[in-house]
Parts: sequence; structure tokens; C-alpha cells
Amino acid sequence: KEVPSVSPALLLAAVLLLNAVLYLGLNRLYASSGRAETAPGVCPSGYFRLAAGRNCSPWLSCEAIGSEVRRLKCVGEGAVKKAFLSEYKENKVVISQLTNSELKEDFLHGLKMLKALQSKYVVQLLGYCEQQFTILTEYHPLGSLRGLNETLHIPKYKAMNTWHRRLMLAIDYVSIIQYLHSSPLGTLVMCDSNDLEKVLSQYLLTSDFHVLVNDLDALPFVNRSAGRLVKCGHRELRGDFVAPEQRWPYGEEVPFEDDLMPPYDEKTDIWKIPDVTNFFLGHIEGSDIVRLHLFDIHAGCKKTDPAERPSAQQVLDTYRKVLTLLIREAAMPGTREML
Repeated sequence: KEVPSVSPALLLAAVLLLNAVLYLGLNRLYASSGRAETAPGVCPSGYFRLAAGRNCSPWLSCEAIGSEVRRLKCVGEGAVKKAFLSEYKENKVVISQLTNSELKEDFLHGLKMLKALQSKYVVQLLGYCEQQFTILTEYHPLGSLRGLNETLHIPKYKAMNTWHRRLMLAIDYVSIIQYLHSSPLGTLVMCDSNDLEKVLSQYLLTSDFHVLVNDLDALPFVNRSAGRLVKCGHRELRGDFVAPEQRWPYGEEVPFEDDLMPPYDEKTDIWKIPDVTNFFLGHIEGSDIVRLHLFDIHAGCKKTDPAERPSAQQVLDTYRKVLTLLIREAAMPGTREML
């Protein structure tokens, strides 16, 4: 028997319907880089739940941390604290311990931020002990973003090494910046970000390939309308990675003086987004096409005048649109063949 032919008009209608369904589905799926706007089952403030648990438990106290948490080994050290891989009720956790008493205010500020900003964007707090300058957080075995490329070359994770997944990680990163700029506490600036390696060390890669901010020690408030601006540290900052307004403006002939250094606002974070995203995208098939689509928004991020740079929300909106557009384009070749 002859198979009835399908008219081109019917095929075209089917393709258009497929694209419409795909477009709506992608908008929903990637509206927040693959994560729901409100993480399901989040515990109320002051409580936590580990992956294997069903119920929320109160943050652990000094006594509980001392008696129920066992340190295993040191897994990292920064200017403010050391991190120890530890064990709590057969769960791997991380203890952060102050190492420099002169920086205890930074440590306590980081704890205050962790407590106040618990969300899908921030590493989960499990407990703390202010008297002993100790913080207990959830453990993420893939570590900081500094090891992203090495992780993606492990056979187990090679399937994740795509432009699509890498762009989603960049969307996660910009989502965190947007959250900090519009946080419940007000506008916060990510000051521990004077070079790319330092930025990457502040964030964790989760086992399901999302990004969490982990270090909030240097997170000052800014309110331009009220005249409250910030300076990220008291030393001279150099290099193209930091924003122009963060560099000494009076030339080599004038020695740096902190008191003469003008303050600035959260737009310093926007300047750094293209460089961080460039790291995320890497050099794999499709990454240059993504860079091409992001060229205009990244050019805006690099405006010398901070006021001319886009907001984190504008950057995030553009990233999401580009992701949806490129996935639609990737789906088109098969539909074109149908015609």
C-alpha cells in the first residue's frame, strides 16, 4: 500500500508547534539556571538538613560540635581560617576554624552573613561556636571552582563538559551576584575578588553541578543613595581584573594612601563577570558561539563608568535568553530536515 503523503503545510505547522512547545519548556526549565526559584523543603532559619536526612535539625551548638563532630584532615587554608574535613553522624562536613586572631572581625562577619543569607545560593550552615571561632558547613566533595576544568576531565564527569552545562554554571554564578546585590540585608559587594583565582576559591561546585558561594568574610554593604560606599581592603589594587574605580587614580608619582582612595559601589562585581564567565566557558566546541552571543552584554560590563554598566539582573536576564536561544537553535537542524 502507498503511504499517504503529508502536505508541506502540515509539516510546517507541526514544526512551528514543536518550536513553541520547546520554547515554553526551556523558559520554564532554565528560568533559574536549572534550579527552582525556591528550593524544595528548605529548613527554616536556624535549622539544617543533610542529604540523607528527612527532618530538619537545629544548628549545632558549641557543645554538640565538640562532642559529635570528628575532625579528619585539613583540606584548605586562607588568610582568615583553616578548613577541616570532618564527620558528623556518618556524614562528611566541614569545620572552618579561625587561624589569625587579628582577623576575628572578618570571621565573625562571615558567620553573620552565612546565618542571614541561607538560601539555594549559599553553602548550608550546620552549626557554629562563636566562643571558639568555629563554623560547621555542608561538605561538597568536588571542592571550589578552581578545580572545575580538572573535574570535567574525570571520566565520570566528561559528559558534563559541554557549552550548555558550562553556560549554566555561569548563570549560577551571576544569579549569586544578583542575590547579593538585592539580598534581604541590602546591597552587598563581593570584595574577596581581586583576581580570578581568588574569585573561584570563594565558590563551591556541587555534585549535581551547581554553584554555591562559600566564603562571605569580605561582604560589605553599599547604599549609593545614602552615600554609603565601600573599599575592598586597605591596600592598593592593581591589574585589569579589578574594576578601574578600584585602582589608584592619581598615578605612579603619587604614593598610595588609603585615606585618599575614593570608595565605590557594587558595580565592581559587574566588571569582573566577563572574565569569570570566560573561565566557565573554557575552550570546547560551541563555547565561542556562546561568547559571540554574550559580546554586547560583556562590553557593557566593561564600561569604564560604573553607572553605565548593566545591573546583575540585566546580565542574568541576557544569559538566560542566550541559553534558551542557543538550545532552540541546536534543536532546529532536525526540524529543518523534516521540511
